[in-house]
Amino acid sequence: MNRSVRVLRCIQAHLNQSARKMSQVKNVDYLVIGAGSGGIASARRSTEFGVKALIAEHGPLGGTCVNVGCVPKKVMFYTAMHAEMLHDHEDYGFKSTGRTKFDWSVVKKKRDAYIKRLNGIYDSNLDKAAVEKVYGHAVFTGEKAPHPVVSVDGKLFTAPHILIAVGGVPLIPSEGEIPGAEHGITSDGFFELENLPKKTVVVGAGYIAVEMAGILNALGSETHLLIRRDQVLRNFDEMITTNVTNKMQQDGVKLAKYTQVKTVHKNVDNGRLDITVETKTPEGAVSSDVISDVDCLLWAIGRKAATSSIGLEKIGVEMDHKGDIKVDEFQNTSVPGIYAVGDVQGKALLTPVAIAAGRKLSHRLFDGKTGWKVDYDNIPTVVFSHPPVGTIGLTEAEARAKHGENSVKVYRSISTPMYFAMTTRKESCLMKLICVGDNEKIVGLHMQGLGCDEMLQGFGVAIKMGATKEDFDNCIAIHPTAAEEMVTMR
Repeated sequence: MNRSVRVLRCIQAHLNQSARKMSQVKNVDYLVIGAGSGGIASARRSTEFGVKALIAEHGPLGGTCVNVGCVPKKVMFYTAMHAEMLHDHEDYGFKSTGRTKFDWSVVKKKRDAYIKRLNGIYDSNLDKAAVEKVYGHAVFTGEKAPHPVVSVDGKLFTAPHILIAVGGVPLIPSEGEIPGAEHGITSDGFFELENLPKKTVVVGAGYIAVEMAGILNALGSETHLLIRRDQVLRNFDEMITTNVTNKMQQDGVKLAKYTQVKTVHKNVDNGRLDITVETKTPEGAVSSDVISDVDCLLWAIGRKAATSSIGLEKIGVEMDHKGDIKVDEFQNTSVPGIYAVGDVQGKALLTPVAIAAGRKLSHRLFDGKTGWKVDYDNIPTVVFSHPPVGTIGLTEAEARAKHGENSVKVYRSISTPMYFAMTTRKESCLMKLICVGDNEKIVGLHMQGLGCDEMLQGFGVAIKMGATKEDFDNCIAIHPTAAEEMVTMR
């Protein structure tokens, strides 16, 4: 047999093998990888337009938000609110007959049951929308048929439109960076705790660290918060940054500034941790200390996209140095027919943003709304600190840098909500409006106080519509409320 014949037979065998394999690939119109908020929203919306959609997920339905994020966190925030308001009961005439005891297990059991119900609701909603579900770890194989092929635990799928919505995961330092770091947990692990830790160290200065530390402190855990600089929430407006930092300290959180963990040692006898920390002040002073007998070390130092094990490199999807998928304003990746929404694209890591992006993508792809996209300006954001923060638009520093010192006018209000008129415990409500130009268009709104989390949505609509200070002034105040301060500032 000559060489040419052997080569032809090898090629034919390869083609036959590929054909057999491709015949096992299931074709759908829309393949969504990741059944979190963004993925589910996009898949469900797509079927309204007659699309055959399939969604792949390796974990519980609902993703981070439902299972280990926004939803269970808000339950714990409400729990902490009850703990705080216990101090006010006698001021409102409710006499305590004895020491109130908190049972963590009661909340955990009911919270977990609530999450399980939500998982079931998501499952039912996908069924009602005729979205096919497949469970397992999805990975691109690198093959095309003619579109990219995805393997979900050995089952093969392909589609002309594929959405990557696999979310993100919390960061934890490596053993090389901080020896013993693996003895700590992340925000995911927080929701697995069976008991309230007596002593907790939280590491981080972002909103997750602030929220976790606030909850634990309010519920009675001796809470230490370690931050690299001198304030928390450094990307927020200076008023928020300063007030949240000060309020946490007033509430009893042991705040260690300019401090980082060096080593973590776990005692074999009792399982508690000894955490060696180092503090370096801006003046250059260096000191070390040991926080001993720690029941829980919680890392809240950021998140990363869950893109490292789904085979993106096999199909040429571009990512940045952090692993975030590069997308344009329409959620397109570098590969035609492949899209990304949510935490994987590294911008505005918020559940409602992922939902909006997923839905608009489906309208663009399947409903003829070719120009639809998410507007990433003026996204309202809440931090469930104690008390909560509400913010939208530019910070004061950003507004002055963008529009110039002489074009910016700032209005401020500090008040005491009426709730605290009766209580020994006092708490302020701080508000700020940032306006630009002769017509004083509002480009930033920031507030912290009781109920600010619920106030923000309506003000967010006004600002998205281009409201001015005069528009706010022309709105009749609702009295008596804390929100009326926002329309009566001078």
